[in-house]
Parts: sequence; structure tokens; C-alpha cells
Amino acid sequence: MAIVTISFAMGAGGPEIGSTLAGRLGYRYVDHELISEAAHRYGLVEDRLAHLSDAKPSLFERFDVETRRYITVIQSVLFEFAAADNVVLMGRGGQWLLRGIPHVLRVRVTAPFEARVKRLTERLSAQTGDQVTSRSVTQMVRRDDDQRLGRMRYLYEADLRDPALYDLVLSTERLTTEAAVQVLAALAGRPELAPSPAARQLVADRTLASRVQVALVTHPDTRKYRIEVEAQEGVVTLESATALDAALGVAREVPGVREVRARLVEIPPIPPFVA
Repeated sequence: MAIVTISFAMGAGGPEIGSTLAGRLGYRYVDHELISEAAHRYGLVEDRLAHLSDAKPSLFERFDVETRRYITVIQSVLFEFAAADNVVLMGRGGQWLLRGIPHVLRVRVTAPFEARVKRLTERLSAQTGDQVTSRSVTQMVRRDDDQRLGRMRYLYEADLRDPALYDLVLSTERLTTEAAVQVLAALAGRPELAPSPAARQLVADRTLASRVQVALVTHPDTRKYRIEVEAQEGVVTLESATALDAALGVAREVPGVREVRARLVEIPPIPPFVA
């Protein structure tokens, strides 16, 4: 069966569809809370973890080493869940991180803005027992949309709304949760989405590469440097313009790494000024 990633707009019913689908398929439902719980193993602080899980980093945070560590850990945790198979992954850029993997069904759940505001207003009013104004909900939905778009653009230089990122875009303006789940459950069981040994190895390779990345952004000798990591069946290749000697030692200590190779990137010299 396929791994399912669900990207969703606030008020479109994504979490309801995801949790119902997971129950229908017997899959594990992986949402923000479960990812945060797993990320705590790396010593991440809850307040900042919650902020960076959904919001786009501020201008200061974009150049902050600690921010990069948090984001790398979140990505690594998502890969670890994907490697276990039989999961519904909610948000966190799964549609980008797991691109190119044949047995991943990438889904976007959305609806027209006005429909999402109306639905969320009714739900919040029912939950709180108070009358929630559509104006306040409009501001909340618009802010959430902007944050998610900005985060995706910052992390992956991609537009969250780009249909090319997904195998299926579902509008829930008229579709019920049950109808959406029936569609996704049928697709997840399609033979072309069945996992193969090669596809599972691809997930394992990306998972190992992400673990090495976490080790590099955590170690004091390498955390300040940007080092690209590739992995293939336990063979890890590090690419950087500096700090490779230290990085090789860090990578060798990561469980699952059989061999480490280095690829030095030459930085071209700055051309002389010509008047």
C-alpha cells in the first residue's frame, strides 16, 4: 500500500480526512503532535518546535544555526515515519521531501477561501459555545495561509499551491469527508502505488541522509557549515567547500553508515574589478 502525504489548507477538512483515512486503511496517522513527540528525542524545546513546524522563519531565524537544526530534525523525523510504511503524513512538506518515490500518494486538500472561513466559523462557534465572528476567522485563515506559503517557499523554493507537487488535488467545497476518504483509499490500494524493494530503498536512503544531516547540524565542529548529504545503500557522500574532515568523522558515527565519501566543492575566485 502507498504512503499518503496530505497537505491541507486551514478549514478544508484535511485532518478529518487524514485521520479517517488512516483508520480505514489501518495506517498510522502522523500529525503535528506525533512529529513533535518524536522530535523531543533530539532535545528540541516545545515552544520553538511548535512555531517552526508551521510558521515561516523570521528574517533573523533564516540565518540562525539553531533554526536550521530544528528544521532538519523535523524533516528527519518525517522520513523515519515514512520509512516505516503504512502511514498518513500530515503536512510538514511531505509532498516535497518524498517526491520521486513511486509508492507515495501526494494529496492536497483545499476549498474556496469563503467556504473554509464559513466552515471554520461554524465549527469554532460549536466548540466554544460562543458566537465567533467571521471577520476574526477570516484574519486567522488568511494569516495561516500566508505562513504556510512562506514556509514552503523558504524551505524548498516551491509554491504550496502548485498542482505539480501533488498526484491529486481535492476540493472539499462539495465533497464530504467520507467521499474524499473513499477516493483516497481506492487510490492507495492501486497496484501502481504498491511499494517495491527499490522504492523502499530510496526511502531508506533519504532517511539515512537526513540522520546524517541532523548529526552534522548538531555537532559543534560542523553545525555552522552547510554540507550537502547523499546516501545510497549505506554509502554516504558529503559535499561542501569546507569542514569536510570534521564532517567525515561525524558521519561515520551515524548508525547505518557503511562508508563515507567526500566531494569538495570549489568556490570560484572573485574576478578582479575592471574599470
